[in-house]
Amino acid sequence: MVVAEVELQGTDTSKEISTSVKKAVVGAAIGNLIEWFDYASYGYLAVVIATVFFAPGNATAALLGAFAVFSVSFIVRPIGGLIWGHLGDKIGRKRVLVLTIIIMSMSTFAIGILPGYAAIGVMAPLLLLVCRLVQGFSASGEYAGAASFISEYAPNSRRGLLVSMVPTSTAAGLMLAVIIVSLLEFNLTKEALYSWGWRIPFLLSGPLGIIGLLIRLKLEDTPLFKEMDRSEKKPKPSLFQGVKQNRKQVLIAFGVICLNAVGFYTILSYMPTYLTQELGFGVMKGILITLVSLGTYVLVLPFVGMLADRIGRKPVLIGASIMFVLFTYPAFWLLSIGGPYAILALVMLGFVLAGNDGVLATFLTEMFPTSVRFSCFALSFNTGNAIFGGTAPLIATFLIAKTGNTFAPAFYLMGAAVIAFVFLLMTKETANKPLRNE
Repeated sequence: MVVAEVELQGTDTSKEISTSVKKAVVGAAIGNLIEWFDYASYGYLAVVIATVFFAPGNATAALLGAFAVFSVSFIVRPIGGLIWGHLGDKIGRKRVLVLTIIIMSMSTFAIGILPGYAAIGVMAPLLLLVCRLVQGFSASGEYAGAASFISEYAPNSRRGLLVSMVPTSTAAGLMLAVIIVSLLEFNLTKEALYSWGWRIPFLLSGPLGIIGLLIRLKLEDTPLFKEMDRSEKKPKPSLFQGVKQNRKQVLIAFGVICLNAVGFYTILSYMPTYLTQELGFGVMKGILITLVSLGTYVLVLPFVGMLADRIGRKPVLIGASIMFVLFTYPAFWLLSIGGPYAILALVMLGFVLAGNDGVLATFLTEMFPTSVRFSCFALSFNTGNAIFGGTAPLIATFLIAKTGNTFAPAFYLMGAAVIAFVFLLMTKETANKPLRNE
């Protein structure tokens, strides 16, 4: 019975399975949206947070401090990836997704009630760091868990489209954060924003987290995991055994992920700060035109997923790497001109990033067998994001300060694209094939 259910998972004709797929996508995607709204609020309020939580007197040092806290929180991502991945492969994808949303919501809400530097001095950035570390630990299980959950429900021929809902919901969470921050910037005086207004997005994580939790509690775990869980053919791998057995695939995945990590956090998180601090845009204008990039990204992602179902994962990812090399510098040049050219630049960057991100999650779920899918995905994804993603705003700010060249982040992005291209040449096509249920 279980085997038959799993076989149906690979077809497009079962009404019952179609309903299950729909519930899986909605449940994983909505929870993912809420988690990444929580996580992104910090990035879009970085300038305010630098002022509130760090010593006054040196704006650049305070901003670097705020981004350093952003980066340090990524240290726990590989550790969290291993722990959450192992738990997801051992006790189930659903249980881990329930736990991650609880922890993320609580840690984000805590940031909203922290006193600033003026009230408690150096303890303020230290407590902020603790909350960010907890956020990073939670986030390390979210993306890989949601992608694994949807992919194990999805029909083979539609997996690219359905799993693309994970980055789509991530971007929707970012857009929600941008919209709320923009409303605060537009409606509050600077004094009000810096004294209490900045807390609102973080405090919203409480009720939003409850909504996400209730949705996820109603989900059932995936047919592939339930079949594996009931099987007595062989024991589940230990914490490091599964990673060791798939070390080549983990290494390749890590190399491919570096582009996504640098691109995602440069274009969708650091960009408002870059526009205001380096190019002289007003804060409100910088945030609003970043919505252009996010909007393009969200709209293109499902089409990239469908394209990957039609022509394959590898051609789409290779094409995105080439486009990053060709279009990133021109996009940053257009940004420097400003006006409508800046909007065109952000459309270009959002389009190119979607070309990578729209298929990456599907690509990663198909690389690994069910018994270690969550573990290997989470480890490679979170390690890549810890090394390349979390440090992207800090490195971009540092490179500009050292070189005096405001185009320095473009070269960093282009270098990451070359690395990803090389590792993609080592991969095999996995589109429209059943997941490895080992």
